[in-house]
Amino acid sequence: MYYIGIDLGGTNIAAGVVNEVGEILIKDSIPTKSERESQFILEDMASLVNKLIKEFGIEKSQIHSVGVGSPGTPNAREGKIAYANNLKFVNVDVRGVVSELTGLKVFVENDANCAALAESVAGAAKGTSCSATVTLGTGVGSGIIIDGKIYSGFNNLAVEFGHTLLHVDGEQCTCGRKGCLEAYASGTALIRQTIKAGKEHPESKLTSASKEGNIENASARTAFEAAKQGDAIAQGIVDDYIKYLGEGLVNLINSFSPEVVCLGGGISNEGENLLKPLCEYVYARIYAHTISEDLVPKSKIVKAKMGNDAGIVGAAMLGKSVERHT
Repeated sequence: MYYIGIDLGGTNIAAGVVNEVGEILIKDSIPTKSERESQFILEDMASLVNKLIKEFGIEKSQIHSVGVGSPGTPNAREGKIAYANNLKFVNVDVRGVVSELTGLKVFVENDANCAALAESVAGAAKGTSCSATVTLGTGVGSGIIIDGKIYSGFNNLAVEFGHTLLHVDGEQCTCGRKGCLEAYASGTALIRQTIKAGKEHPESKLTSASKEGNIENASARTAFEAAKQGDAIAQGIVDDYIKYLGEGLVNLINSFSPEVVCLGGGISNEGENLLKPLCEYVYARIYAHTISEDLVPKSKIVKAKMGNDAGIVGAAMLGKSVERHT
């Protein structure tokens, strides 16, 4: 039996045929053209599904289901997207339209939840019963898997750890509140912190580590690169970032006690330069941190493995996950 996953993004629609163990066998993508009305986007999604099935040379009877991972707030029970701010999606019946155009069962979920499911099925959390995935990008996405199933709460809004409070009346967050974790630990936040420090300390290596030697072109990698060159200002930014992210992960671990926490997104590519000090920070602060690991095992913090394929694989596995738990 095969599964099809669709990763719906603001820029591209990516889809793939996936086997029982989460391996992508064929994939393709098309531009989203997000300025369009939802009906046209859904029609393109269905066309991409039909195209993949034809190119892979299988019958629709061999496809268990289609899963759609979308930004925004899903209504997984009804197969709708209640709201997605970077798409013109308000109470859009994804399941109804895509199912009608493909003749297949359709499941819908939030894209961060799909990434978490992908890591638990075929990635860094494979073989675990409880895991968390945190994606560090434009925002801070997060998903929790409990007993192989996405935990999304009664209204599909659970596990928005990016919007848990880190600093009362702190930095403005895109959600409307001030002081959210996302306002401190996202890639966007790290870039803002880097540019601010670079302007305040033009003598630092932050400027030269930025694209074209312009601090306004700083990326989420800039502070890490300058810190590697021994720049104290850059190292201070990195240390603060690890503290912000670390506090968020302490809260997550204290709340759910996952066996594994997978870190994804561009910042996770810093590898041990991020993970080693981050683990040291978190393990010194989680609840019961003074108790021997022989008595109370610690949650492992690792780099996510699925990369850009996480959305496709996680979406594809939605049908299998739902079927297993019904």
